[in-house]
Amino acid sequence: MKRLFAQFAVALSAALFSFAVLAQQSTGPTLPPGELAKQQQQRTIDQPYNNQPVWSNARGATSGYTSIPGPETGVLIQDGGQTWRALKNGTVSVWGGWAIVAMMLLVGGFYAWKGTIQLKESPTGRMIERFTLMERMAHWSTAISFSILAISGLILAFGKNLLIPMFGFTVFSWLATIAKTLHNFIGPLFIVSCVITFVVFLRDNWPKAVDFKWIFSFGGLISGKHVPSERFNAGEKVWFWGGLMVLGIIVGASGLVLNFPNFGQTRATMQLANLIHLGGSILFMVGALGHIYMGTLGMAGAFQAMKTGKVDEAWAKEHHEIWYDDIKAGKIPAVRTKQIGAAQPVGGDD
Repeated sequence: MKRLFAQFAVALSAALFSFAVLAQQSTGPTLPPGELAKQQQQRTIDQPYNNQPVWSNARGATSGYTSIPGPETGVLIQDGGQTWRALKNGTVSVWGGWAIVAMMLLVGGFYAWKGTIQLKESPTGRMIERFTLMERMAHWSTAISFSILAISGLILAFGKNLLIPMFGFTVFSWLATIAKTLHNFIGPLFIVSCVITFVVFLRDNWPKAVDFKWIFSFGGLISGKHVPSERFNAGEKVWFWGGLMVLGIIVGASGLVLNFPNFGQTRATMQLANLIHLGGSILFMVGALGHIYMGTLGMAGAFQAMKTGKVDEAWAKEHHEIWYDDIKAGKIPAVRTKQIGAAQPVGGDD
């Protein structure tokens, strides 16, 4: 809390200082020209190369002459950078970091309370294909690229405050360089993976009336009561639309602005894109923590489903009963991938 107040005070001081500079520039010097010249002469002795009048003009975002073409190439110092730095380090990073910590504590507390949710009935041994190879490839491409971006992004966002005290400047410089390189090159791959995943899973993620019952009972996670759902329950659909699509667009679009600064972006555009990218990425990571938990430690059989593509009939009936009933009724095939050389498909009735 003390650190938060200290950062807030620094941000407030920076804002007040910028306001004071702008006010001085608008009202003009209050000292006679002769006195200003004496001060600058003394400053040249006490602080060599600190030419205050020159830097005052440079801080005003005044465009000077440059032979390099491009937007703002003649602007040496942009005062908006002070506001951006205060918002990034004193607001978005602080509150975003605490949001990640809070979600980790929430997930850990829920696991300590519930543990891994096991099947209530014994497995039947009859398997149903839940995910095809194409679906699993799309999911794992998105998941792996996201994990690399999340780890590298955390290093870039919080490494100065957390890693330098632990490992020193040399180790952090190597980690930051590797993280920046990975982040820049994996980012476009993540965007492509999100698009493919969205197209592949769109058909089974349209909201239905049955999803509201699941939402109102929170999927029965707290009460323990069974709530029927389709192939994807309401929680998975919310993550599909809110995480993969909405946050994916926000993080992807802002990331492209930052990754390719050669399309005429100004510094103000880059600063805004950076804040949006950081805030959206933190929300993405917070949601992903819950998604990853339910797909691994939270529910028995969930990780196996995405690993092998198959689930036991008991698992399908207990977690996605409407989808299971449609398969048993023949509305949906139990196996969608063609089994080459197999005498009969896996799954179905005995």
